[in-house]
Amino acid sequence: MKFWQKIYLFSILSFVLIFNAASIMVIERNHSKMLQQEINHTLSANMSVNSSVNAIIPILRIYDSIDYEKTVLTNIAKEFVDKNRDSSIYLEIMNAKKKTVYSNTDFAMPSERKELVDLQAGEIKYILRDIGSRTLLFTTNLTDINRNPYIFTYIKDVTPVYAERTEQYRFFAKVDLGACLFFMIVMFFISKGLTKPIDQMVKTAKVIAKGNFSERVQLKSKDEIGVLAANFNEMAAVVEDKINILERNNSEKQRFINNITHELKTPLTSIIGYANYLRVTKYDGDTFLDGLNVIYSEGKRLEALSAKLMDLIVLHEDQFVMKRENLTGIILEIEPSLAMKAREKQIQIRLECEDCYLMLERDLVKILIFNLVDNAVKASPSHGSITIRTYVHEGTCRLEVIDQGTGIPKEHLDKIFEPFYMADKARTRSSNGAGLGLSICQSIAGIHHAAIEVESEAGLGTAMTVVFTEAVVQREVGEWQSYG
Repeated sequence: MKFWQKIYLFSILSFVLIFNAASIMVIERNHSKMLQQEINHTLSANMSVNSSVNAIIPILRIYDSIDYEKTVLTNIAKEFVDKNRDSSIYLEIMNAKKKTVYSNTDFAMPSERKELVDLQAGEIKYILRDIGSRTLLFTTNLTDINRNPYIFTYIKDVTPVYAERTEQYRFFAKVDLGACLFFMIVMFFISKGLTKPIDQMVKTAKVIAKGNFSERVQLKSKDEIGVLAANFNEMAAVVEDKINILERNNSEKQRFINNITHELKTPLTSIIGYANYLRVTKYDGDTFLDGLNVIYSEGKRLEALSAKLMDLIVLHEDQFVMKRENLTGIILEIEPSLAMKAREKQIQIRLECEDCYLMLERDLVKILIFNLVDNAVKASPSHGSITIRTYVHEGTCRLEVIDQGTGIPKEHLDKIFEPFYMADKARTRSSNGAGLGLSICQSIAGIHHAAIEVESEAGLGTAMTVVFTEAVVQREVGEWQSYG
């Protein structure tokens, strides 16, 4: 059963139960009130008859005649009945032997009359009886006249009271039927309207399940269902982001595999080809030397590639011990190696450093700096210059490596940290590069909770800035120059 059908069914059942119970209570309460009024009125009439009799008791004592008593009582009863002829009342007077003195009843009296049992003087008893199709109210009292007890029974036809209740139930049945039909129609639209947002979410969930993760629930309600829809959209957005990340990671992994396969295949093809060529060719000194140079060059390229890949593997283990180190001290320590690297192209290394004390992994930071400088050297023309700068800015320590080289086109800036990505493939291959340097730098920066910012313009050079946060800094400005 659908949710809207449950709402529809349970609301109708609740309405029917509550509406019928309330209506029955109202009808019964109204009937009880009217019946009580009739009982009170009948008891009052009975007392009125008794008062009339008590008023003539002194006269009856004077005559002290039973026949006279019967005649007087009969006259009083007839007079009372004549005054209330339109009220459907009956009056019965019996003597101590329960013989009728007067009666205007038009129905057979019941053989068993509980109201006469243990009847005491001054006491009025009443009882309701169904006689034929009528309901009659019997009120009985005992009056002593000249030491002769007489039983007065005042009877009122209360059938109209019960007929009124029956009529009310008939009217209620019609109203109940109409109200239920109207409520069913209204609740059909209400239940469908209330569950419409849920239906939208179900349809959206099915669309998302089929792979369209950008689908969202279009609902602007501010109630609980609106909040649920908003949370559903947030969940769908998170799922979409996670799926996109997974797809991007899978794409990067596939591209990584393709690239590493290509990077390994190229030098291996050269090595195997030249080795086979030298194996089947008659010895010639120059040819043999050229082949060995190619094999050596490609072998060094494989060696560099394997070292870079090993760095990437090690960086993903995430088991490094950080110590408080001076970033400038690390730069000064590897400065001779950097100068030797720059000397090949007669590039000048400039150091402009402030002391920055950070929690660092010394060897990883050396790899970071070396790769940044190595990229700068490869991008720089001969007789150029590279600046390495450290300084404190707004509570952070910044490491900058600035070159005046070829720069990086804007369309490549968002991809340069991907493994094996090379903006200038010809230059990178000529320098035995594999496009792993910046990917390694980014991994090292991530381990140190740092970020790498890139500013570059084609033909004017590149500035790589590593921003270390939460730095404990001691300033001691120094400036060094080193020439390759």
